[in-house]
Amino acid sequence: MTEHEPRACNAALTRAFGFLGKRWNGVLLATLGDGPMGFAELKRAVAGISDSMLSERLTELGHAGLIERAVDPGPPVAVSYRLTDSGTALLPALHALTQWAEGNLPGDCPVEAAPSASA
Repeated sequence: MTEHEPRACNAALTRAFGFLGKRWNGVLLATLGDGPMGFAELKRAVAGISDSMLSERLTELGHAGLIERAVDPGPPVAVSYRLTDSGTALLPALHALTQWAEGNLPGDCPVEAAPSASA
């Protein structure tokens, strides 16, 4: 009888999907791949995201070193967000995932519902 090594999921892949799999993170990164955007512009571009969730995700992406926030003192004061080199390095993977989804997931494929305010 031969013993088999137990299989384990790749730890780096688990971390990547744990972070990028959070609702909106990948979508925001891909959207910023088109260039710097302000908060209101991002909110218009990403249908369905609330102000508080957008703020939370932008902060999280910033702490992860994937985006940076730039403040132009103006007048008027303007804040924009752009990808860092690390964020830009993800674009080919996000593009490949987009192409895969377009070819393999039907348009009516259910999307994970946002958690309720009471949850």
